[in-house]
Amino acid sequence: MNKLVSIITPTYNSAKYIAETIQSVQNQTYSNWEMLIVDDCSTDETLAIVKEKSEVDSRIKWFKLDKNSGPGLARNKGIENAKGDFMTFLDADDIWFPTFIENSIKTIKEVNIPFVFSSYKRSDEELNFVYSDFIVPQKVNYLDILKTNSISCLTAFIDVSQLGKKNMPLIKKRQDMGLWLQYLKEIPYAYGIQETQAIYRIRKNSLSRNKLALLKYQWEFYYKYEKLGFFMSIYIMLCWMYNGYVKYRN
Repeated sequence: MNKLVSIITPTYNSAKYIAETIQSVQNQTYSNWEMLIVDDCSTDETLAIVKEKSEVDSRIKWFKLDKNSGPGLARNKGIENAKGDFMTFLDADDIWFPTFIENSIKTIKEVNIPFVFSSYKRSDEELNFVYSDFIVPQKVNYLDILKTNSISCLTAFIDVSQLGKKNMPLIKKRQDMGLWLQYLKEIPYAYGIQETQAIYRIRKNSLSRNKLALLKYQWEFYYKYEKLGFFMSIYIMLCWMYNGYVKYRN
């Protein structure tokens, strides 16, 4: 029997893209999934679109936060309600290729590592591939992710039947990185699938690309949340800044 996969998608004013994102899930070659869409008090037609989709596909389930709280809390709401043996994440403007789930489960079985992630293509808002593909390393451990978070939310795939469910930390930014590190404290490494399995849509004025704006949050993450110590935090910050430059120079 195919195991259930829980897909967690936070939404906020995503009406322009959410139908396409849902369709990429419905196009999967692996069909035993639930898509938990958590709306963060959108003011556009996002929730109406999601409700319409859920009426014709019972695998799509929607939730609405009581107040606008950010993607971390929205993802945690999805994690709380996830019933699958596997847990994965897909933001409301990103797209999976049809074999993403199938290949992720296959790889977990082959390499016997309960946490895998994949390479992906990078596009602009209109799906023009203006950036080079991001090819992930084959293995990353705790220290690797501290230096550069090569595990993107849209391809992280976790066997929670082995590792258990964990929440994203309630911090301003880098909640996903915080979750990956929790798991990597328990396993030697996560395994990277070299083949591109998704499309990451890079939005205009994206904070993840504005490294200067992120400096404060990154420092707080290392020094206050991970408690790395002052000098170690400086070293890791310098690594992160260099790797961020390399990641987006093409």
